[in-house]
Amino acid sequence: MANLPQKTADEKPNLTDPEDGPVVIVAGPTASGKSALALDVAEAFGGEIVNADSMQVYSDLRILSARPSVADLARVPHHLYGVLGAADQGSAGWWLDRAVETIERIWRRAKLPIVCGGTGLYVKVLTEGIAPVPPVPDDRMAEARALYERLGGEGFRVALARLDAAAAQRLNAADRQRLVRAYAVAAAIGRTLDQWHADQAPGPALRARFFTILLDPPRDALYQIIEGRFRQMVAAGAVDEVRTLLAALQVRETEGRPLDPGLPVLKALGVPEIRRYLEAGEDLESVVVAAEKTTRNFAKRQVTWFRHQMSPDLVVDRFGAGALDEVGPAVAAFLAGDAGGD
Repeated sequence: MANLPQKTADEKPNLTDPEDGPVVIVAGPTASGKSALALDVAEAFGGEIVNADSMQVYSDLRILSARPSVADLARVPHHLYGVLGAADQGSAGWWLDRAVETIERIWRRAKLPIVCGGTGLYVKVLTEGIAPVPPVPDDRMAEARALYERLGGEGFRVALARLDAAAAQRLNAADRQRLVRAYAVAAAIGRTLDQWHADQAPGPALRARFFTILLDPPRDALYQIIEGRFRQMVAAGAVDEVRTLLAALQVRETEGRPLDPGLPVLKALGVPEIRRYLEAGEDLESVVVAAEKTTRNFAKRQVTWFRHQMSPDLVVDRFGAGALDEVGPAVAAFLAGDAGGD
């Protein structure tokens, strides 16, 4: 534990006033040690952890999404982990509403909210706000999904270009979820997502002082951790986890409740590869190697996103485990009003 400066009662920030509440954000690529650092910060400063990882919200993927362990959950309160079922569709807007409610409840308990995760978009909408896109009726979404299935990715992009040329050019043909949403929004509402985003009011989703910590460990070391961690996941039962997930989804299909094949949970890191092992009989070792490569590429994209889309208050060029000696004094100064900003 770091030797942290002690604050007197007069120096403590107002944790019960949503107009002045501090929020610490711990972000970084997968396997960078975010959860370990968030735990250390929470214990040092009386905090509670709020999940900002789009896959850790799903209850079906405890192993593959690297959700906190039972021991970790016992150390400090955790929120928004494992709260959605596999058939549910999470989104940045869905997460933002619940994160704001959770943060305000944590403030009322006079605790420090620590938002922890690698989904950069979640951090962005929390600190900058989100476009007020109206909900799309379910039947219009279903029509868009059916059209994608009938036309395929490239054909669907051509159809989308008639309604939203910018989205059709920007999105990859394989990005089914975003293509379908862009089409459904434009078809049902008559305005493109870019037009809605242009109307976004500047400013965060709640009045708060944010202090953002970005973990940016050396790339080679990060890749080594990724490879070792995925093999540990397989040893811990990741294959059975995916088998159980697929079986549960199949039950819904047989009950006449068809599922969107683009469900986020089916695209989680490791799920497509293990699914090929289970359903197509691919060799397990080749599946593991493929999943490691996919995860490395994902981490690379995360690093690029954070470097271009985020302006952190503190960049830590090592892993989160053991970084409290560097991070602690900066967080203490922020809470005392000497760091961060309104």
